[in-house]
Order: sequence, then C-alpha cells, then structure tokens
Amino acid sequence: MRSEIQQLSMKRTKIKALLATEPSNQSVNVQGWVRTFRNNQFISINDGSTIQNLQAVVELNSLDETTLKRITTGACISVTGDLIASLGKGQAVEVKVNELTILGDCDAEAYPLQLKNKPSLEYLREIAHLRSRTNVFGAVMRIRHNMAFAIHKFFNDKGFFYIHTPVITGSDAEGAGTMFRVTTLDSNNPPRDEHGHIDHKEDFFGKETNLTVSGQLEGETYALALSEIYTFGPTFRAENSNTTRHLAEFWMIEPEMAFYDIHDNMQLATDLLQYLVKYALDNCKEDLEFLNKRAIDEDAAKPQDQRSELSLLDRLKFVTENEFQKLSYTEAIDILKNSNPNKKKKFQYLIDGWGIDLQSEHERYLVEKHFKKPVILYNYPKDIKAFYMRQNDDNKTVAAMDVLFPGIGEIIGGSQREERYDNLLARVKEMNLPEKDLWWYLELRRFGSAPHSGFGLGFERLMLFVTGMTNIRDVIPFPRFPGNAEF
Repeated sequence: MRSEIQQLSMKRTKIKALLATEPSNQSVNVQGWVRTFRNNQFISINDGSTIQNLQAVVELNSLDETTLKRITTGACISVTGDLIASLGKGQAVEVKVNELTILGDCDAEAYPLQLKNKPSLEYLREIAHLRSRTNVFGAVMRIRHNMAFAIHKFFNDKGFFYIHTPVITGSDAEGAGTMFRVTTLDSNNPPRDEHGHIDHKEDFFGKETNLTVSGQLEGETYALALSEIYTFGPTFRAENSNTTRHLAEFWMIEPEMAFYDIHDNMQLATDLLQYLVKYALDNCKEDLEFLNKRAIDEDAAKPQDQRSELSLLDRLKFVTENEFQKLSYTEAIDILKNSNPNKKKKFQYLIDGWGIDLQSEHERYLVEKHFKKPVILYNYPKDIKAFYMRQNDDNKTVAAMDVLFPGIGEIIGGSQREERYDNLLARVKEMNLPEKDLWWYLELRRFGSAPHSGFGLGFERLMLFVTGMTNIRDVIPFPRFPGNAEF
C-alpha cells in the first residue's frame, strides 16, 4: 500500500457522484465513514453526500491483521480503487479496493451508533454531536439545506432583497415579555439607581436589551424603502415550554412588502409554501422516500385510531395539488362550534363563542376533517392579536391571516400592518406598550407611510411538515429548550 500522503493526492469523488457514474474500471478515490464491515471483505461507506452507502470490496488477505481490526463502524477511511459494476443487490456500482488508509480510528466498544443498538431519538438528542451520522438525521439535514436554499431562491427570483435584522434589540415585537435579556452587568452586584432598581444606563448598550423574538419591525423599515424584503435568521423565546412544537432558539422567514394588502399577503404565503414543498419533492426524493417509509413503519406500531390518514409523501402532495381554502375567523368559529367533536365534547378546548384563540386541534380539524385541504383564516379578533395589525372598519377585527397545514396546524402567521399613525398610536396606548421604545416604528407612519403587509414562517415548523418528524428538536442541528444548552 502507498503512503497516506500519496493516496490522498488523488482527488476525492463524492459517493453521490460515484453512484451515478457509469463504471468502466476507472480509478477513483472515496473517503467517508464506515457503516459496516462484513466478512473482512465488504465495507459500506457513507460520506454524507447521499443517504446511499457505497460498497468497497477488499480482496481477501490483501490487508494486514492490524489494519483489518481498525476498520470498525464509525472509523473514517480513504479508499482508492477501481469503479466496477456491482454483482450484489442494492447497488449498481462498487469499488474494488487497491489502497486503503485509516484517516480516523473509532473505538468500537464506546461508539454509541452501532447498528445493533438502534438508539432512540430521545437518546440521540443527548449525543447531538454524533447523530448527524445516522440515516434519519443525515436525511433531515440535507432536506434542511435544500429548504434554506429554496427560500432564498424563491425570494430572489421575485426581486425581494435579503435584509439582516439585529439579533440584539431593545424592542419586543410580540409584546409577549418572554425574552432572553442581554447584559454585561455583574449579576452578583449590579449597579442600582436611586429607587433601588437595576440601573441599565450602566449596561453595555445603556438600556435594557434582549435577543430578538422577531425581525419584523426592523424589516418594515426596509420594506418602506425597498418595497419587498425578507429576513431569514435566528429568533429566541424564553418560554418554559417543554413540548414537541417549541424551541427556545429557532429560525424565522419574515417577508415584508410595501403596497401589499392582506389578499396579496395570503397569495404570497400560498405561493411560497407550494414552491417549497414542490422543491422538496423534486430535489430530495431519496431522503423523502426514506423518511416516508420510516413514518409508515412507525405508524404501523400505533393503535389504529392514532395512525395518520396520509403518508408523508401524500401530505406533501396534498399541499401542492390543492387550492388553499380561505375563510374568515368568524366563519371558522361557526364551523367548529357546530362540529361533531365540539358537540360531543371531544375537543380538549371546547368552542363556546366568538373571540377565543384557536388551538392546534381546531386548526387541524378544519384542514384534515372539514375542508380536507390547506386553510387560510383571516380577520381575527383584535383582542387576541398583536398591536401592529391593521384594524378593520368593524373595530372588532384586524386584517390578520394564518395558514393552516395538515399534521401541524398553524405554519404561517401574518397580517396587513397598520399604516395609519393615529390608529397605531391608539393601539400602542390601549395595550400599554412603551412608546419610548417604539418611537421609530411610529415615526415610519409620519414620513411617507404606505399600505404594507408581511408574515412569519417558522423554519422548524416547515421542517416538521416536510420531513414528517414529530418532535421539533429533531429538525434543528442543536436544539435549545428549557434545561438544555449542550453542545
């Protein structure tokens, strides 16, 4: 065998490319991690470029005993050999090994990803530094990349401008009060004012600041100059929510558009979601087929009444092949109030009147049972929505809209923004929000205001839908949730 330096001088080819190559005994180099090694002869290698493994075949007695013992599951190797047609089932090509180098040893006894163990998703969250080497997380993260790329492509092709909004901010866009504070003050002995309160004038920014809960407000400033913009960045919520749908750190896509009313807003949301789902179907076929089979196998182990009516691939096609049903919040309340689950008290949260905030079970009923298609609800009661949403003439509702998906419920929330200064100021006062922190946002309405709209799409919610995973902690590389900031 040649030295490691000599072998690595040959240009590496990714496994995805090799599997699509016509074999003609050409010499190739492949590098990756060992998935299995059978009979001291058959090595299954994966480099992350595809869910498929490449088989490398070692001629018997061509490697010394020491090297053979180092070819363990998880070890990283470099193989140079001839690309030939495979005689085995399941792959068209394989590599006949001429040279093999161990790039990184793996302690077989300690390695937690042995095939025989089949670790649970819960356990894999505890070893998030290694879980990307499993088929499930390799598939999820390749799809995540494709979705991120598709988002940028969609907006770029429509002439939108990508704006980076601040991660550290002095405003709370949602008025929720569930923010991570940012400070450099001594936590053991912070400076205090004459009233005994912490004196944030002594802090780094000279005022209270927090990690952003949304880039929307800052995004609006650029929409009212560049017409159509979008943000795509991390957001933070300090909610003590240990659920399968909440994270403390997640990514948001937030377009803001001047000269769009709520109907334009709904159309853009529809176009974006259908584009993204179709992009996944067209460009992530192998990974989606793997995740689809995985979901079917998981479903088969559940009681009949808990199984999904649609497979993962069927749910995706459900979105691309159906028009989105539009109806007002008021119409939705009437449907839900008169529904069998409500009459028979099967809803956990019963619908007894107008004005309540809908829960996921209500949203999913509308999508999956009543209309059997994606749904867009609009014109919500103003008392359950944020201060910046445009007030309708009835003085009861605002021009808000939510897009509801099967298996998820709300996937997009948005609105036409209030462009009238007096109306916005009255709403800020009505909700007891600090005018001093929103002076610049209010001022936008004094200097060339325009009708404008926008929405937010939680990237991880989208990923849950596209991958069929059931826990949001499994669609982000390193999940942050209460009690966990590991890695």
